[in-house]
Amino acid sequence: MEQISYYSSAAALLLVIGCWFAFGAVFLIRTKPEATIEGAKAPRSYAGLVLQGVGFLPIWFFWRSPAFSDFIDGMAVLNIALQVLAVVLAAFSVWLAMSAVRELGKQWSLQARLVAGHKLITSGVYQIVRHPIYTAMLGMLVATGIVYSRPLPTLTGIVIFLIGTQIRTHSEEKLLTDAFGSEFKDWKAKVPGLIPFLKI
Repeated sequence: MEQISYYSSAAALLLVIGCWFAFGAVFLIRTKPEATIEGAKAPRSYAGLVLQGVGFLPIWFFWRSPAFSDFIDGMAVLNIALQVLAVVLAAFSVWLAMSAVRELGKQWSLQARLVAGHKLITSGVYQIVRHPIYTAMLGMLVATGIVYSRPLPTLTGIVIFLIGTQIRTHSEEKLLTDAFGSEFKDWKAKVPGLIPFLKI
């Protein structure tokens, strides 16, 4: 069983790395939007973005040694199940990010801001979660932790990422509340913020 866990760990790591390439491609080779006049901005959202990025550092810096060892020592069956979960989570995250970017179109941006003629997007994946790109980032973080790092660095990364996400979503949702009022509040009351099907 330990040998099976070793090979499944190697396969899971390679598949998650492949998902990282696909995840990056979603943003790097997407169709660039036409130039548009920008409206309100929330510069503080960059602080949240930085913290989200910092959340990945413990996972990438504290890798498992020896390579392809168990995420949780001495529990081969559980580790195989976690490796399968990590691959599924990474693949789902790629799909979620791709779907979200497609729905946003020219409104997608690194900075929380509105553009002229900004619309409240509630279609597609925005029917199951309000911040699908951050959900996808969190999914990639967790998947990477499972196949590459250890529980404590992974948990630390998740906490830092969630703090950054809270800062970022607060900035974004303030802009949307000011712009769309009750329309946004009604959508917010129906759709979870970060975790699909849960009020989180």
